[in-house]
Amino acid sequence: MEETQKKKSRLRLTIGNKILAGFLALIALFIVIVVIVIWKGDVIDNVVNSSSKNYRPSQSAIKDFGTMVIRSKMLVTNWVYLQTNADDKNALRQLQDYDYPALKQKITELKSTWESDSQKMWMDTIFLKFDTLLNVQKESIMANLQSFENYEDPLTKLLAEDAIESQVIPRTTDLLARINRVAAKQDQVTALSDSDIKDSIKSLRNYTLFLGTSIIILGLFSAFFLRRAITKPVNFLKNVVVKLGKGELVEEKQTNFSNDEIGDMAIAMDNLVTGLKATSLFAENIGNGNYQTEFKPLSEHDVLGNALINMRNNLSKVAEDDKKRNWATEGMAKFGEILRTNTNDLGKLSDEIVGNLVKYLKANQGALYIIDDADENEEATMSMKACYAWDKKKYLNHKIYRGEGLAGQAWQEGDMVYLTEVPQNYIKIVSGLGDANPTSVLIVPLKVNDQIFGVVEIASFNIFHDFEMEFVQKIAETIASTISTVKINARTQRLLEESQEMTEQMRAQEEEMRQNMEELQATQEEMQRSQAETDSTLSAIHGSLSVADYSIDGALTKVNSNFLDLFGYTQDDVMGEHHRIFATKEDKNSDEYRQFWKDLAAGYPKKGTFRRMNRKGEIINVRSSFSSIKNRSGEVVKVMEITYELR
Repeated sequence: MEETQKKKSRLRLTIGNKILAGFLALIALFIVIVVIVIWKGDVIDNVVNSSSKNYRPSQSAIKDFGTMVIRSKMLVTNWVYLQTNADDKNALRQLQDYDYPALKQKITELKSTWESDSQKMWMDTIFLKFDTLLNVQKESIMANLQSFENYEDPLTKLLAEDAIESQVIPRTTDLLARINRVAAKQDQVTALSDSDIKDSIKSLRNYTLFLGTSIIILGLFSAFFLRRAITKPVNFLKNVVVKLGKGELVEEKQTNFSNDEIGDMAIAMDNLVTGLKATSLFAENIGNGNYQTEFKPLSEHDVLGNALINMRNNLSKVAEDDKKRNWATEGMAKFGEILRTNTNDLGKLSDEIVGNLVKYLKANQGALYIIDDADENEEATMSMKACYAWDKKKYLNHKIYRGEGLAGQAWQEGDMVYLTEVPQNYIKIVSGLGDANPTSVLIVPLKVNDQIFGVVEIASFNIFHDFEMEFVQKIAETIASTISTVKINARTQRLLEESQEMTEQMRAQEEEMRQNMEELQATQEEMQRSQAETDSTLSAIHGSLSVADYSIDGALTKVNSNFLDLFGYTQDDVMGEHHRIFATKEDKNSDEYRQFWKDLAAGYPKKGTFRRMNRKGEIINVRSSFSSIKNRSGEVVKVMEITYELR
């Protein structure tokens, strides 16, 4: 049986062979047509080239020469009888010096291709006679009639007229007769060329009609044969494909297909139906949200199957991204509630933050460090305020300085620190079974508006993902804002208590104050006189210098017109804005600039030459003096700047 299949395979007449046989016959006839067309085309091309490059240009040039002879007679006659016609005289010179030599050169070149020797001799004779005629025109007429006096001389005029009658006109008539004889000969040659072209075209048409009819007959025979061998089985497959196009997964087969590509198409169609069933099942699983279903495309070129795999991967990624976004949104809501309900107790707030953050991240340990409130002259430190699953005793009363350790480094740089290769002696995660080194450590500064309030540190046996670190950074900003609010509330409460205590003291001192009223009144009068002098001094300063008042945190509270003119702003533009709107980009982001305002808030005056930026973005150099204005109790209440531009 295997031998029979091999023999059948050798005897297989494929569709390609069937079509090839028909087309080879058509191609053979077509080649014959092409050969005949090329042969006749070359004949026609040679005749046409001879006609276009020789016969017709020669015919046209001879006629132009006859016209030139007539024109020369007319122009030389006008030379004699029309004394003032300068245009005709110039035209005659142009004809003799340029037009005739050019035409003679052209006819001479064409003459070399003429087949008639007698025609060439006639043309040479014509050239000689026309040269003689031109010499007569130049010597007997043009040379003698040059000026007005020549025309007024009766003898000269008479001789010129006689030359016209006896020389120019007879010679011209003879030349025209000779030229007409040459032209007639050239007309015969041209007419013969046109006749050859017509005969060749007629012959080509007859050959083409005969072979074209043969191709049509052969084409009809091939079409009838191919229709029986191809069209009928293809129609059967078409019906199956139409059903597939309507979404029906059919399994119709026909066993009497010929052993050619049609049979291969039937097998391929069966495979396609099977593959489409698997594809539809895969698409259904994707629609149900089952993105883990395995699917194998029909081939690496299976467009639908590969597209479904890409869709599954994309939908899986979208679902994963939605899961991450939902996780982050729920976390933000959860910690927002924690931060809203714990604004009075910093310790409780810290415990809630660390505990819930470690649990939400599924980490193992966490700690929260907050910058300590310190005097202006003391070096800033931060201390652990809360921890989760941490060896708290080890860090109790331990202060961290800026730049000390990883937490201090994150504080100093104001940026996140993430470790995946944790040093062995850094921290240990302790459990009931012992302790172990964490896999990763995440340290994020609690920063809002470029001001850092502390650091949160999380240790885990797992690797932190990017979306988790991004979530911690967002939460850290909210935590920093809440800590700032809590500190302000605590400071406000402390000030309220101090105010109440001062009220009690003021009641006790009320009597003493009554006794001092008279002294205060005298002092007040003296102060009024001093105030008047101070007001005069300030008016003089405001009239000549640029002056601005700031709150201790750098916000503008008052400016004079000179200051506004210096920087190009209006009062509405700058009121309430921070001084950094005048600072350059390098200054406003520097540690020195932040320390500058801290020193002013602490009561240290500043002065010097500075680079500032006006409203147009231009850099100007100013000389400024900053003074810290204190109240009676010695507290700095505002900062005054007196400045002027350096030219």
